[in-house]
Amino acid sequence: MFHLIFGLPCVYVISRVLWPLPWPLALKAVVAVLLLIASQYHLWSRLSSGSVFAPEFPRLLIVLFNWAFGAIFLVAAMQLALDVVALASRLLPGGGWAIPAGWRYAEAALALLLSAVAVQQAVRAPPLKDVTVEIDNLPARFDGYTLLQLTDLHLSRLFPAAWAREVVTRANALGVDVIVVTGDLIDGSLASRRVDVEPLRGLHAADGVWVIPGNHEYFFEYAAWMRHYADLGMGVLENRHTVLRSGDDAVVLAGVTDLSASHSGQPAHDLDAALAGTPSGAPIVLLDHQPKDAAKAAAKGVSLQLSGHTHGGMIGGLDRLVARANNGFVSGAYAVGGMTLYVNNGTGLWPGFALRLGPWSELTRITLRPKARS
Repeated sequence: MFHLIFGLPCVYVISRVLWPLPWPLALKAVVAVLLLIASQYHLWSRLSSGSVFAPEFPRLLIVLFNWAFGAIFLVAAMQLALDVVALASRLLPGGGWAIPAGWRYAEAALALLLSAVAVQQAVRAPPLKDVTVEIDNLPARFDGYTLLQLTDLHLSRLFPAAWAREVVTRANALGVDVIVVTGDLIDGSLASRRVDVEPLRGLHAADGVWVIPGNHEYFFEYAAWMRHYADLGMGVLENRHTVLRSGDDAVVLAGVTDLSASHSGQPAHDLDAALAGTPSGAPIVLLDHQPKDAAKAAAKGVSLQLSGHTHGGMIGGLDRLVARANNGFVSGAYAVGGMTLYVNNGTGLWPGFALRLGPWSELTRITLRPKARS
């Protein structure tokens, strides 16, 4: 069913864009077969590795698959818009607009160009984004405290060791106080990704590097990955917290497992456990991969929640659908009760849909400031 769904836009493109063109039948048949092959990218991924989430092809082939796959979806959307206009024209006096072949060529060319841009934006090393968050009762010693949020790296054949080293170099150059990684670090087994994840050992910050699992960790040897993250020098916050101290002042850094954890037979997402025993009055920064339960965190007194998971929606328009699946949260800062929720667009993204048009990737430096008194 999964592969059939992704094949439907391709069938639409073949029937409404390709087949009406004045080409020889043999040429249209060859192009149709190539489009069908590209549309089944996830099937080929599953055959290559046993999972749609971890294609084990050469990086260039993954890039080309994403480019073709993205172009199919974009041209399908454009053709649908043209078909709606053509259908509506039949309601007008003397109507019945026929879509000329030139329009089909134009939309195909535009889709190929936009998809190429989208893939390039997806696979680049992310630029820095600065965010300031005001927190009630922030201790004086934490005024100006900086956190670097990485999320959704999806280290894989598409985001390999060389890409990870560039991210680590950029992260360390910022000299932040603490680094947090809010899940979905990998796509693949430990044996497949050991080399790609090794550069993360080089991350460093004065108050450490802390990590939580995302939903993709549960697709691949969860327990082994959590142990390996610890071996790389990262503190793993599975339904627990640590206390960041500066003199007598303190800020709590808490982390929870993913909302999908219980489906994999792993410790369920448990915010109460993560916050148990926190120092009274200390502001709480929560790491939670998915943003959809932000209101529950706000009700528990969390000051700042850092999430990822949505990849910012990836493409303008598609981001609205992603928001609906995440209680309206998709990208950037939200006021949720007295709490700030920040949803990061992602450092990388899933190699099965490596396209970005609008919501760009980011290295997110967050500076804490006390909330101004009114």
